[in-house]
Amino acid sequence: MKAITKPAPAVTHASAVSRAPARRVVLAALGIAALAPRLARAQQYPARSVRVILPFSAGSGPDTVMRDVGDKVSRAWSQQLVVDNRPGGNGFIAIEATKKSPPDGYTLMEVDNTHMALQPLLFRQLPYDPVNDFDPVAPLYRTHFFVVVPAASPWKSVADLIAAARAKPGKITSGSWGIGSVGHVGIAMLEAATGIQTTHVPFKELPQLYSAVANGEVDWAFGTAATAGPMFRAGKVRFVALAAPRRHAQFADIPTVGEAGGPADFELKAWVGLFAPHGTPKSMIDRINADVSRALADPATRERLATFGFEPFVGPPEGLSAAIAADSRQFADVVKRARISLD
Repeated sequence: MKAITKPAPAVTHASAVSRAPARRVVLAALGIAALAPRLARAQQYPARSVRVILPFSAGSGPDTVMRDVGDKVSRAWSQQLVVDNRPGGNGFIAIEATKKSPPDGYTLMEVDNTHMALQPLLFRQLPYDPVNDFDPVAPLYRTHFFVVVPAASPWKSVADLIAAARAKPGKITSGSWGIGSVGHVGIAMLEAATGIQTTHVPFKELPQLYSAVANGEVDWAFGTAATAGPMFRAGKVRFVALAAPRRHAQFADIPTVGEAGGPADFELKAWVGLFAPHGTPKSMIDRINADVSRALADPATRERLATFGFEPFVGPPEGLSAAIAADSRQFADVVKRARISLD
């Protein structure tokens, strides 16, 4: 009798498919396992103190705001936010230190639009790239500039300043806190918009500049409520206009440049924000942004900002990217036309 052999069971398409979900489950599990350390780090952040490097001196407006905001953020984190002042060198010292730091969320940088939007247009060889070396984290505040004249100046408006400059081309002096500063570029902007010509006098320090304006050694300059405010409150200088789209609530009697007989919509501002080394995890950036935004919403912080004439600049990280792009467009033509450059 012939033996009966049973054919081996065929591997059907259905059985192959049945194993596919299992493979996907295994792969997914492996993927989650690989992500787990990063997820854990994000959830635990910050697990230690966070350092903020800034190119501003202790006691300056940006330093004061950073310490106030940092105090509130530290309490929310139960970790210390350490302010590390490294002034000098056009901000390069602080910026280079941040650039060389690991992108782990534990080193941040507080800078302004001079560093991120203006200096790339001025320096032939800049030791950093604002876009490719750093990630925006959180805006902090904005401030606009006043047109500042001596208390004894006969000029009561921007129209008076323009008329005097047209009558005496090159004889009117305009001061700033250095060649290539926002104040210097602002002077060039006003000259370009009105067709006037003034003689620029650069100073090394802000106090020297406003002392010179107060004494009549310089006919006019741009200044903020924080920088020129002490001389204004002492009655040694006057604010004849604000270079902003609208009047400032703390200085409601000061007209805008357009209202004072100058170019319509003339605006000159500075902003300050937080950045991190490029490649910092987005989850950490989002956490910092949210906590900084909450600190800026605090009534006590807003009141503190108002004493300096500052306006909270709250928004997502992308708000800083947009601000850099807008300021770069505004400054580029003026810098080129006025031939302002730095080595």
